[in-house]
Amino acid sequence: MQDIISRLNTLHRPSLLMRAARIGAESYRRASHLRRLLGCSALPRSGPALMHLIEIEAELNDQRKMADASYCLVRHVEVVIAMIGEARVLRNSPDQIT
Repeated sequence: MQDIISRLNTLHRPSLLMRAARIGAESYRRASHLRRLLGCSALPRSGPALMHLIEIEAELNDQRKMADASYCLVRHVEVVIAMIGEARVLRNSPDQIT
């Protein structure tokens, strides 16, 4: 768990993006958000879900930095919301890693 959490703690994103995501994370609903973002029917455990979300967010951040026309700010915020939500679940349940 610490490796994933440490990785999250080293991310540096624009403050407005993070502020919006923190506010949105208050209404994070794992079942509906993860299914939509990851495109899965069965919910993965928090550790693997968070790793997948980190990969998606890294791609979105690259698009943002390159001013890619396909970049979607709303999706980026949604993914960061899910990352925050999954990190909270993981911190509260260390057995969720695998």
